[in-house]
Amino acid sequence: MDVLRERIENRTARFSVIGLGYVGLPLAVEFARAGYAVTGVDVDAEKVAKVNAGESYVQDVPTEVLASLVADGLLSASVDFDVLAEADVVSICVPTPLSKTKDPDVSYVVASSEELAQRLRKNQLVILESTTYPGTTEELVLPILTSSNLEVGVDYCLAFSPERVDPGNREYGVRNTPKVVGGITETCTEMATLFLSGAIETVVPVSSTGAAETVKLLENTFRSVNIGLVNELAIMCERLGVDVWEVIKAAATKPFGFMPFFPGPGLGGHCIPIDPLYLSWKLKTLDYRARFIELAGEVNARMPDYVIARTVKGLNEQKKPVNGSKFLIIGVAYKPDIDDVRESPALDILKLLRRQGGEVAYSDPYVPEIRLNGDTLQSVPLEAKDYDCAIIATNHRGVDFSAVVRDFPLVIDTRNATEGMEAPNVVKL
Repeated sequence: MDVLRERIENRTARFSVIGLGYVGLPLAVEFARAGYAVTGVDVDAEKVAKVNAGESYVQDVPTEVLASLVADGLLSASVDFDVLAEADVVSICVPTPLSKTKDPDVSYVVASSEELAQRLRKNQLVILESTTYPGTTEELVLPILTSSNLEVGVDYCLAFSPERVDPGNREYGVRNTPKVVGGITETCTEMATLFLSGAIETVVPVSSTGAAETVKLLENTFRSVNIGLVNELAIMCERLGVDVWEVIKAAATKPFGFMPFFPGPGLGGHCIPIDPLYLSWKLKTLDYRARFIELAGEVNARMPDYVIARTVKGLNEQKKPVNGSKFLIIGVAYKPDIDDVRESPALDILKLLRRQGGEVAYSDPYVPEIRLNGDTLQSVPLEAKDYDCAIIATNHRGVDFSAVVRDFPLVIDTRNATEGMEAPNVVKL
């Protein structure tokens, strides 16, 4: 490992990132900015071509930064996995979705590991970053790499370091977000910590890959469970005739023992709706039922239906049916000020309204078009026109919600975007 250590310390180590998506591209850019020669690998030829042209397709990576790194020869991309043979460090940043039966789909991790195993050599460091269930690195990736007849911790190193990407976060990015890492052996942890410290301000070593894998799942399970709690609180407050937003705001004045979470139309993004299910799936294999995770998942998954119920009630008071009414969904990204619609509850709301005969359109300055049940919808201007109802699903900064309150006959506000603009036509969760 002395050769690898020396290359990391003098920044001559060559770095490859498998998967150039929301996680992989920002990681590749950050290490290139730190002076490492970085090569990204992706099966998507279009992404590879854009990287090599210096054109960013990830919102958190400015095109001018990417273009400069490519021009300086610090960053390139390829569809050829053979470049992995020349890398000293390889990070696996591929998707880990759920199957239709809600089981972990680690096929991309397996495929990447198999490609890497064919090219694995001495003095290499492999870091899995894809979010997955505890045990994946040791039970799945390690046996695949062991087929190379190299000994982990002696000939090469293997570690897990969970991604902590928060799209659209203006304060925390790859460099200043503390990074957890755990290796198969102490040497693996040491080498991974040494490398990651070359571009990331704070690296937090833990005792094992399993601990590192569980850290990521705890973080997102914490958020899922607490969001599930306030989503159910919103339903209860509506029954009680109490403003849930007022309750949360007042509770947040307590300087200890309370952290505010906020209700909404459901969970979106790749992490919070999906990651806790990796943990509950793993526990099922150990004959344990993770009831908090399951209950929070059920509550959060029902929120689009609750939004529709509130919409139906609001329309009924205006003597209008859903069938034949026209709806404008304001914001389809899963969180403010980003272009990401993965798992967005706004898409579920659109589908549910269509299913009941509603005519739907959407307005989102960050998302020019979406696919909905095989159709392509394009964002329309934020104008009342002849819409019967506007549903605020995403609270994008810069959107004039006062105009929405003024011009639309009915507004369903799922995000408290109209705070301080109370009006008879506004219905909040």
